[in-house]
Amino acid sequence: MRLADFWERMDLVLGPAYSRSWANDFVLPGIGLTVRQAIAAGVETREIWRAVCAATEVPCTLI
Repeated sequence: MRLADFWERMDLVLGPAYSRSWANDFVLPGIGLTVRQAIAAGVETREIWRAVCAATEVPCTLI
């Protein structure tokens, strides 16, 4: 999944303003990092998206 697609999905789930804040602050269970930290660490965006879906209880097939 391209990074641009990932952020589009984040904006749909959490809203454009809150998604950025959430990505900086919320530690994803199973990954142990925030979204921003996981991206910087090179974690695959698809894996990050699955963790976001689990944490927010939204389907991973949102788009």
